[in-house]
Amino acid sequence: MKVQDGMTTLVLTIGPAHTLRAAASLMAERKVGAAVVFDPENSGVGILTERDILNSIGAGEDPDAEVAAAHLTSDLVFASPDWTLEQAATAMMRGGFRHLVVVQDSDVVGLLSMRDIVRCWAGSLALTS
Repeated sequence: MKVQDGMTTLVLTIGPAHTLRAAASLMAERKVGAAVVFDPENSGVGILTERDILNSIGAGEDPDAEVAAAHLTSDLVFASPDWTLEQAATAMMRGGFRHLVVVQDSDVVGLLSMRDIVRCWAGSLALTS
């Protein structure tokens, strides 16, 4: 199975000035654990995860004052839609993260989570048993 078979193509995107509370609200509404952060001024992509928000709140920071740009992961590992799910899982395990931004021709085309991988693998196991 390939990344394109398991990835989510409707990616939640936010800007770097979104507060952590606004980001968390959007993530909860969409039932996702991460948002891709587009910063048009820095021509880059980052990711803000539920763990980033949790770490900030756990450190006593104000989710209404803290913005996504200050907490996102910008040193990303990007996946290709043609990667196998095994390649994606290996990259996640090596990097210690649970989400991969999927890029094709410099465009974000999806997001793959560890949950997506498990869902695909569990589905393929159900078909064989």
